[in-house]
Amino acid sequence: MLLKPLRLAARAFALKLSPRRMAAGLALGTAVGMVPKGNLTAVVLMALLCALQVNLAAGLVAVFAVSMLAPLADPLFHEIGHAVLTADRLQPMWTWLFSRPVVLWTDLNNTVVMGSLLVALVSAYPVYRVTSPLCERYVPVISEKVRKWKIVLWLAGASVTDRIGAASD
Repeated sequence: MLLKPLRLAARAFALKLSPRRMAAGLALGTAVGMVPKGNLTAVVLMALLCALQVNLAAGLVAVFAVSMLAPLADPLFHEIGHAVLTADRLQPMWTWLFSRPVVLWTDLNNTVVMGSLLVALVSAYPVYRVTSPLCERYVPVISEKVRKWKIVLWLAGASVTDRIGAASD
């Protein structure tokens, strides 16, 4: 059970990585990490992270890191969510939307959830644009170095496939 996440991370660095997919994973993982967990909104974002063709290891690292830092921004998220949820022009939409049973599971009536979702959606593209050139520059270099580590080769399954290949010769 513990080896599965380590194998996922090792495969991500041992294999040829797509810098665009890694940047997309970081951007989507950042969005998932901002939103408080335990509601349908977080579940849908996490399902998107798992379903889309992004680097899952990078996404999960971003989810973990941002989830640790996001509570520090809760006052900001509260202010943004409060402004959106109490806007007079939007009241008819909120009344209609929150009368739907499934929408209540999203916790979008919570100011922190609404504010963090809005910040996550607005910041996803800038995070991608910032991390994409960084990934294009540094991922091949890091991948080449990490690929030589025996623990990474073992976790990625290279040693097992080498043994199987050697046994068949």
